[in-house]
Amino acid sequence: MKILRALAVLLIIQFFCSYAHAQTNPDFSAYSYETFIHNGDTLEYRMLQPVGYDSQKPYPLIVFLHGSGERGTDNAAQLLHGGSLFLKDSLRQRFPSFVIFPQCPPDSMWASMKVTRDSTGKAIKREFSDGTDRQSTPGLLVKLLVDSLIKIEKVNSKQVYLGGLSLGGIGTYDLLARYPKMWAAAFPICGIGNVSTAAKFAKVPLWIFHGGADNVVPVSGSRDYVEALKKLKAKVKYSEYPGVGHNSWDNAFAEPELLPWLFSHKK
Repeated sequence: MKILRALAVLLIIQFFCSYAHAQTNPDFSAYSYETFIHNGDTLEYRMLQPVGYDSQKPYPLIVFLHGSGERGTDNAAQLLHGGSLFLKDSLRQRFPSFVIFPQCPPDSMWASMKVTRDSTGKAIKREFSDGTDRQSTPGLLVKLLVDSLIKIEKVNSKQVYLGGLSLGGIGTYDLLARYPKMWAAAFPICGIGNVSTAAKFAKVPLWIFHGGADNVVPVSGSRDYVEALKKLKAKVKYSEYPGVGHNSWDNAFAEPELLPWLFSHKK
């Protein structure tokens, strides 16, 4: 009996260890490893195909830009936040689409930006592009990648969606300002940028997210965009989470209407 009890306890422990591992290390193997090269510059990305993919028809596309902590060369870290959302069977069946997670190289950014830091390394001032300067290489490669997928008719040009968190939220605003006609809708999370560019993408429906207690990217970064877009009578939704710090993306990904809202928009 003692041996049986010990075996039962070991099996229970093994089950919970396996469950915990699955929760912290989700299986992203459905995302293929891809590379896009233009004029010698390389963009690594992961791509999820639509359920029941038919090569004879174009599909919607979601592009999601990760934050600074997921930069690298492993072509894997960028799936940490958001990758699981698009793997949900119910959502994949309801909204068949391509999903792309590009990875920004180390020490690079999705958007042109100058950062002034104090002696501790904390950002105390950020200067953002107005969209007329030379674009960052990773940001440009994202745009050219989308162009290439539209050109070969894998992607429906009327249903191209953009999202990003933190550094990726900054990149989202930058790509919106530079190529407003490309995007059917967008969802920046805890982002910030040059609010004077809001008029350039006022016709693109936006759902903006931010934590009310964010001490990394100030919540004013989103509030200012919302105010500017409302003055322009743009289609903008805003979700601010009281008491939530920089990690507002978990709240955003948990919004049941996020993908229904996104796919309700077409150009």
